[in-house]
Amino acid sequence: MNAISGSGLKKADAAAAASEDGPLYESRKQIYPQSVSGTFRNIKWVLLGVGMLVYYFLPFVRWDRGPDQPSQAVLVDLSNGRFYFFGIEIWPQEVYYFTGLLILASFTLFLMNAVAGRIWCGYLCPQTVWTDLYLLIERWTQGDRRERMLKAKQPWSLETVTEAILKHSLWLMIAWWTGGAWVLYFADAPTLVKQLVTFQAPAQAYIWILILTSTTYLLAGFAREQVCLYMCPWPRIQAALTDEYALNVSYRVDRGEPRASVKKAKLLREEGKPAGDCVDCGQCTAVCPTGVDIREGLSMGCIQCGLCIDACDNVMRKIGRPIGLIGYDTDDNIARRAEGLPALKPKLARPRTIVYVALIVAVASAMAFSLATRRSLGCDVMHDRNPIFVTLSDGSIRNVYTVRVLNPKGYERQFKLSLDGLPQGKLAVMGEAPGDAGGVPVVAPPDQTLELRVTVTTPPDAQLPQSTPIQMVLTDVKTGETVKKADYFKAP
Repeated sequence: MNAISGSGLKKADAAAAASEDGPLYESRKQIYPQSVSGTFRNIKWVLLGVGMLVYYFLPFVRWDRGPDQPSQAVLVDLSNGRFYFFGIEIWPQEVYYFTGLLILASFTLFLMNAVAGRIWCGYLCPQTVWTDLYLLIERWTQGDRRERMLKAKQPWSLETVTEAILKHSLWLMIAWWTGGAWVLYFADAPTLVKQLVTFQAPAQAYIWILILTSTTYLLAGFAREQVCLYMCPWPRIQAALTDEYALNVSYRVDRGEPRASVKKAKLLREEGKPAGDCVDCGQCTAVCPTGVDIREGLSMGCIQCGLCIDACDNVMRKIGRPIGLIGYDTDDNIARRAEGLPALKPKLARPRTIVYVALIVAVASAMAFSLATRRSLGCDVMHDRNPIFVTLSDGSIRNVYTVRVLNPKGYERQFKLSLDGLPQGKLAVMGEAPGDAGGVPVVAPPDQTLELRVTVTTPPDAQLPQSTPIQMVLTDVKTGETVKKADYFKAP
């Protein structure tokens, strides 16, 4: 009984402490971002437009790869295990290229963060881009910030219902286009579009379009800043990667405080009292897509989009004060200004950024070199171990090998397999016709590995050491491309 009572008291104390400090869970407050014009808003519009054009229309770009080959410039061909990117073709055994791309993406994100904080979040993240597009439609159909806030408090009317239907119809159309464009990267786009329209497309296509339509509509239309605050891990990761020299959207406390209206600031200055440039208009918060007040310092919700810079600069121009009250600044300069020291120029080239650039160049160079020098055929040789060699009745020596011929192309290819390094040796392929001086002809089926049993025989009078280095040479009859694999010929 005492234990139960003690447990109850502890729970009561915890609840009391929670009520004093505030609730453990806070309901979402609807955010109504206000439209704004300026440099950073224009940059975001350009990136949004370019990004949308690339995403929606890239599947329709054609690229000639020859007969019986797909003509889509960017294609993920899952049925044949291929990834095509213009003139580059990635095969299933080359998964390390995707690993390299992921490494490049990681280092690029690290570099962005080291230079100017959350550039990715504010300008390039799909959640940010699609949310911007949805907000544009919302303003077009229901008005700007004040109009939307007033309509949200009023009862439904024919006008508000019509606007809401129009808005959600356009949202769903964009979401549907988004899902539809995604599946076009996995099949020939014009063919799949025709199949989708005539309801002859595979069921998987409709399922994925439904999934992506739903997620786009919900995340960009309703979740919005909740994705950045609670779902995305990058804000937590980047906080551990930044340093005092990284540029971040910051409020100039030394210049903006104490805050006062234009009239009050004028009176304070006439009286010889301090007055900052911030007029406490709240425009920086009104335009923020996550509802952050940048004047309170950096927070997890700030995606560094720069819209508060545009809003503040517009206000400063109207009241005749210098722009830059809010701008990109470093923690180091913020600390220096607080101590009355002059600000320093941003250190873009410093050990951290130099290392990231070096790593990006190294990985990119390695991948480019590998792509430039890779071969479109492969050959592996394995020497039989039991027995290592066989002495035939006439005294000749025979070694047996397993040779695997890799043809990653999507069409049948003619090869010749020959022997190098053993002039007296004779190469034969079990089940294949004898070859000539150029080698034994081999036909490799498309996109397969052909396994061959190969024998190498030397005459009885050959004087050979116990181990002789040899090479199996595989040559493409049409292109002349050659690959060599080293092994040994064993003798008594």
